[in-house]
Amino acid sequence: MSKFSSFIFIFFSFISLGYALPDNADKNITISGKVIDNDTKEPLEYATVAFFSKKENKIVDGGITDSNGNFSIKIENGVYDITIEYISYKKITLPNKRLNSDLNLGTISLEIDFAALGEVEIIAERTTVEIKLDKKIYNVGKDLTVRGGTVSDVLDNVPSVSVDVEGNVALRGQDNVKILINGKPSGLVGLNSTAALRQLPAEAIERVEVITSPSARYDAEGTAGILNIILRRSKMQGLNGAITANAGYPLSAGLSGNINYRTGDFNFFNTTGYSYRESPGNSKTETEYFNGIEPSTFLNEKREFDRQSKGLSTNFGVEWYINDTASLITSIVYRDSDENNDATNLTNELDVNGNILSTINRFDPEEETDKNVQYAVNFDKQFDGNMDHRLTFDFQYENSQEVEKSLIVQNGEDVENVQTIEEQNSILLQSDYVLPIGEKSQFELGYRGNFSELNTDYTLLEFNDDGTVDDDGSNNLIYREYVNAVYSQFGSKIKDKFSFLFGLRMEASRITVNQLTSTDFERKNYHGFFPTLNLGYEISEKQSITLGYNRRLSRPRSRYINPFPSRSSPINLFQGNPDLNPSYSNSFDLGYLNQIGKLTLNSSIYYQHATDVFSFIAQGTDDFYIFDTSQTVNINDPNYDDLNDQYTLVQVIKRTPVNLATNDRFGFEFTVTHKPTQNWNINGNFNLFHSTTKGFYNGTDFGAENLSWFVRLNNKYTLPSKIDWQTRVFYMGPSEDAQNKNKGMFSASMAFSKDLFKEAASISLSVSDIFNSQKRISESTTPEFYSNSEFQRRQRSFNLSFTYRFNQQKKKDSGRNREGNDGGDNFDFEG
Repeated sequence: MSKFSSFIFIFFSFISLGYALPDNADKNITISGKVIDNDTKEPLEYATVAFFSKKENKIVDGGITDSNGNFSIKIENGVYDITIEYISYKKITLPNKRLNSDLNLGTISLEIDFAALGEVEIIAERTTVEIKLDKKIYNVGKDLTVRGGTVSDVLDNVPSVSVDVEGNVALRGQDNVKILINGKPSGLVGLNSTAALRQLPAEAIERVEVITSPSARYDAEGTAGILNIILRRSKMQGLNGAITANAGYPLSAGLSGNINYRTGDFNFFNTTGYSYRESPGNSKTETEYFNGIEPSTFLNEKREFDRQSKGLSTNFGVEWYINDTASLITSIVYRDSDENNDATNLTNELDVNGNILSTINRFDPEEETDKNVQYAVNFDKQFDGNMDHRLTFDFQYENSQEVEKSLIVQNGEDVENVQTIEEQNSILLQSDYVLPIGEKSQFELGYRGNFSELNTDYTLLEFNDDGTVDDDGSNNLIYREYVNAVYSQFGSKIKDKFSFLFGLRMEASRITVNQLTSTDFERKNYHGFFPTLNLGYEISEKQSITLGYNRRLSRPRSRYINPFPSRSSPINLFQGNPDLNPSYSNSFDLGYLNQIGKLTLNSSIYYQHATDVFSFIAQGTDDFYIFDTSQTVNINDPNYDDLNDQYTLVQVIKRTPVNLATNDRFGFEFTVTHKPTQNWNINGNFNLFHSTTKGFYNGTDFGAENLSWFVRLNNKYTLPSKIDWQTRVFYMGPSEDAQNKNKGMFSASMAFSKDLFKEAASISLSVSDIFNSQKRISESTTPEFYSNSEFQRRQRSFNLSFTYRFNQQKKKDSGRNREGNDGGDNFDFEG
């Protein structure tokens, strides 16, 4: 890590030195001028002025305008194409300018490019939506409630997406979501995506793509869909960036920043964030074990969590614009995080009258370290000066390491030493070719190969009363997954009204499960064809309708197929199923977009049918645990009857995944955005879904029906003195499956923000979960036991953040009516 830090320091020192050097003596003429808005006549700060040399066939110099819209740039004598650009405005090109002496270009007026408004965030006060045939793009905007927060906080504010109390991400209530960074698997996510998303700073995100009907270009993995997180990266000339510092309670602190330096044909970029966070939490569980004809056993368990996490993540890269039609991007991603989770469990064993029979005090100080490094290279070649006719190559290598260890103490004595070491190596190879056909059609084909190996070494040492140590629970699993895929798709737009995108993807998967400890070895090969179809019809400038179909799959994770049991507590164990097969789904999505004055409605009706769905079955085993002696006895053990007479035995419960059932999901969702006044913005998202599961296991019917919903409402108002005030409320409706029922959950957040130093800086204060109500309350019923529980991962928190921007524009309200353009070009083809 020290070499990596030194390299970053030397690199940015070099950039700062280069930025401070005086102009080259050969730059003997000065070109000046002023850039303004064509309609309002206001100066445009940070507009880009670039000089393209005909002789060298590349951009050789450039600069940006100041706060008054003025620029003054020194260059060499020569013939240039001069381009003046500003985000969301039409570019102006002054061709073949022969420059031999100082020249003032005068005042240059730029016009708004309405066709581009859907592609950039012009109005920072609201979350804008751009509709593509195969995705919805949410430009995150100035979301105050996530300032100084994490990517996990951002996702919890995106329509259709929800994040539960444990940090698990769901799309339309389904948790089998594929998460990508910049369109690809990323070392920023690593082995544990839930923990990683809580480490990445929110300020690193530019937009989130919600892909509920993925085209054939994307991996078929993820039956719920795909979330593609796009990180910020500027292409402005010169040095620009932003830095954010935050602190909060419970104790948290963080520092993050992004920086870009573009000169000539090179663009250097870096996004780095460091965070420290304390997250106290708690849970309680009351369980009744039926014990057959014997009297029931009652256990009441209370747990207190004291979590401390800290992490550093950085994404460093270089873009080389080889010429006007080719570019090469190389990047390094590094993430290093540590988490200490001290869990204290107090378990009381009760008789039928509620009298305490025994008390167990269990302390589990878990330490976790995660390290990820990823190297990536991307080559992009455009043909005939047409950016839509292109060929791309991608190579990506990633190494992820995760270590978890704890020495568990029970009633003052060491009882278990647990350690899990995971190391994963992954290689991604990808190539895509896009060919425009005419002005309104497009053909595309490509290949992707994902090759990964995960080595999981699990060590469990149990300390016996006689001083001996058992390691029967230790095991080592090597899981390999090789996936080769090819795809092709064709899209066209007919009479500027009707669009379609049809694709077919073929994936060949080879899975090997090598359980070294038990010598179990399984190999599975399966092939699949995954068709996709996306249709769109533009009823008018304000109304459009889309229809999508796709077939996808969900592959079992390595933990799901590891036949060696692992324990989360003395009476609960998890055992994988090596015979587990992938689950396949077919999904349909019908969308409708309408703008009515200042109100925008974006709605969808969806249906999904899945087969061989993974279901987790909880069943009693033949093993029983004795809390008084901290030992496990099997029902077939000769000493079982004597121990049963002497002590209270608690049955050990085993959970295992099986391809249990079929599942049918129907759903309806809509997102409404309304801006009653210039200072007031409201947006809400509602999602209602019904799930039906049918299946039997060992003669037991595990079928279930579940109707659930969630609603999210954001309200933002600008108070006097230009103080922004934002509130957010979220409610997750109750849900249930074959064995579990979850109650509804409510949370509310609030934030205030104020711009400083002529909008070069911002300060904000936010309160998350104001009423401290974000808790999961559930009950489980099986033939062996009944339990009810309450879990709260983190408590109400406060956060204060400060952001300073240099040479970066703070996007303003253009003051124009965007009706009919809020969605941009509704039916662009994009994969």
